[in-house]
Amino acid sequence: MDMKGTGFFSLSNGVKIPSIGFGTWQIPSGDMAYNSVMAALKSGYRHIDTALAYGNEASVGQAIRDSGIDRSEVFVTSKLPAEIKNYDRAVRYAEKTIKNIGLDFIDLYLIHAPWPWSEIGADYTKENIQIWKAMEEFYESGRTRSIGISNFNVTDINAILETCRTRPMVNQIKLHIGHRQEEITDHCRKNDILVEGYSPLATGRILANSSISAVAKKYGRSVAQLSVRYVLQKGALPLPKSKHPEYISQNFDIDFEISGDDMNYLDNLKYS
Repeated sequence: MDMKGTGFFSLSNGVKIPSIGFGTWQIPSGDMAYNSVMAALKSGYRHIDTALAYGNEASVGQAIRDSGIDRSEVFVTSKLPAEIKNYDRAVRYAEKTIKNIGLDFIDLYLIHAPWPWSEIGADYTKENIQIWKAMEEFYESGRTRSIGISNFNVTDINAILETCRTRPMVNQIKLHIGHRQEEITDHCRKNDILVEGYSPLATGRILANSSISAVAKKYGRSVAQLSVRYVLQKGALPLPKSKHPEYISQNFDIDFEISGDDMNYLDNLKYS
């Protein structure tokens, strides 16, 4: 993997996934999502992350189709809504995502969360085990090249691992400087599950942190670039997002390396 965001991680099934993804959460459907994805693809991103819950799958898919880039070169992720905790509905919603995006297949399909967003922390273990069977069937059908989970903690992960035919290949979690989630990330690595880090900029709050800014200045880089690079050097796949072409491009340009001492310093910052 090189330092310009153009490298790859290998998933447990051998599928190659571009080492930085462009996140589309909170980017409205229509021109905003379409233009943002177009700007990302022009900047060099080859990994686009969306979800049915974002409401922008159709715009994302349209931009990918219109980009002129060969389908095999663009890695597309979407997610089953967190509220869907029934096998039959999971099957229907997976097909709905394929129809929305307008592609023959997607590259990664995730369960968006182990519980509905209105019930964070609730126990849906039995339901998730049933949902995972639908995920496995979707994978076996060839409609997605890989499957995984999102926002799953160690207990949630183990429930799937103990009952699955096909193990999750990815766990997408909130990950940024000051919020490392070490227990989850260590458990994922032990089980050959790639960690993806969403909100590497802490949804923008990190940009005003003076301690992080001081480190970024040492490298002649923005706080955003340092934050994306940090996640990558932690062995996770960062998913920065922006609606502004300048920042979209900048977040992909991370051809520098944070020193061991500075990584240790950043590791010890407390920032939720």
